[in-house]
Formats: sequence, C-alpha cells, structure tokens
Amino acid sequence: MSNLIRILLAILLPPVGVFLTVGFGGQFWLNILLTIFGYIPGIVHAVWIIARRTR
Repeated sequence: MSNLIRILLAILLPPVGVFLTVGFGGQFWLNILLTIFGYIPGIVHAVWIIARRTR
C-alpha cells in the first residue's frame, strides 16, 4: 500500500516520492534537476527509483 502512495506522490510531486524512498541523496537532487528541466522526466525518474528500491 505504501508503494501506491509513493507512486501517486511521485506523479504529483516527483521529488517527494524520491525523498520518501531514498532520502536526501544524489538521486533526490538529480530528480529535482530533472523536474526543473521537464516535469515528465522527473516523473519517469521518480517512478523508476520507487520501483527499483521496493523489489
């Protein structure tokens, strides 16, 4: 159930979904940059991070 919430947050605010998964690491800052450059790349990266970490 928490994965579903993280993915929904990642769609609305991608950095929040990444933060809840990995914290303030390099992936979080990369996601902020991707979200600034384009909202869709930020979403794709966030969902990928959440899916990779929750296996």
